[in-house]
Amino acid sequence: MATTAGVEQTTTQRILTRPVLSWAFYDLANTIFSMNIVSLYMGLWVVNAMGGTDSMYATANSASMLLMFLTAPLLGAISDQAGRRMPFLLASTLACVTLTALLGTGGLIASLVFFGLANYFFQAGLVFYDATLPIVSTPETRGRVGGIGIGMGYVGSFIGVAVGLFLERTYGYVTIFRVTAALFLVFAVPIFLFVREPVLRRAKRAGNLVSGAARQVVQTVKEVSKYRGLGRFLIGRVFYADAANTLIVFMGIYLTNEVRFGPAERNAVLLFSIATSAIGGFTWGSVVDRIGPRRTLRMVLVLWMATLALAMLIPVLDLPRRLFWIVGGIFGLSLGGTWAADRPWMLLLSPPSKVGEFYGLYSMIGRFAAVVGPLLWAFITDTLGWGRPAAVGGLLVMVIISYFILRGVDDTPREWGPDEQAWST
Repeated sequence: MATTAGVEQTTTQRILTRPVLSWAFYDLANTIFSMNIVSLYMGLWVVNAMGGTDSMYATANSASMLLMFLTAPLLGAISDQAGRRMPFLLASTLACVTLTALLGTGGLIASLVFFGLANYFFQAGLVFYDATLPIVSTPETRGRVGGIGIGMGYVGSFIGVAVGLFLERTYGYVTIFRVTAALFLVFAVPIFLFVREPVLRRAKRAGNLVSGAARQVVQTVKEVSKYRGLGRFLIGRVFYADAANTLIVFMGIYLTNEVRFGPAERNAVLLFSIATSAIGGFTWGSVVDRIGPRRTLRMVLVLWMATLALAMLIPVLDLPRRLFWIVGGIFGLSLGGTWAADRPWMLLLSPPSKVGEFYGLYSMIGRFAAVVGPLLWAFITDTLGWGRPAAVGGLLVMVIISYFILRGVDDTPREWGPDEQAWST
């Protein structure tokens, strides 16, 4: 037993290298933006400070996701054609940070435009960032390294919410926007300093990148059926990503305006959710390595069903608000597990030579869900007038659909042909 424990400790030490930790710190950095801007304070600023509606915020969010839906495969393919990820990740990060710092200037409409663009560049960065996972991991450690990133990401959420709680009452939402931009920038620095990206192939001339990438995207879409389980996985992902992304977008508004939490209680529940997310990120990564991404994700989707059902019933049945602490805990575990299982499963289904290209397609599918979800929420809440709990019920239906779709996708290792192997350096 002592020998086994020693081997496991040595393996953990080998995984926790400076490049892996630097890579994971980017997850921490961008999740501060996701939590403070997308999930919490931008929506509250629009609805409660500026007199806007759920529909206005949903439209800005969905517009940015529609642009990402249209361009994500092209972004991934361009990085494949260039043989690099880091320069594109750096550019998207700087653009997002700059636009975030501009939020709250120029009035409601201008800030919604800044938000849409900032969110677009944030999502673009994820295309390049996800494709760097193979740089800092091996097939045997991918689940654990991905789990470290997820766990660090929710530590970033914890930092963001804690800072927001300190600033909200005294300094207001606009100061939170500025501080969030600064935190994103500071914590993103390590990945650019300490992760060394190998040259995968001779980069093509800039003039050839777009045309080559466009042809690559067309070919990818045509060949989806060639890769076993890929198409069905992507369709299933539409539905569970729809639920996850939409709940993230409207979480702050739901807790404040529907459950009637004050800022302190709302942020306390969010901090609890983030704590369970961090635990879930680290824990689910090991579960993926032990039982595979398929079984792991199916377990996570069951937790999602319980989360959404309880979140819907608490305001409808006028149940005690303290029950939302249970919702927060299950939500955190579910969210951490979703991405810890999701990334490795997608990598397993993708040929190594087209990782960036297929992550672009993966991102496109997820962003399509992020276009539809908020608009569906706004339609149910504002157009039909059914209210926010009914919108949560719609998300529950989406998760149930995804659960049954993914039953037909296996996670056995694929055998790739010579032209599908990773490029030589």
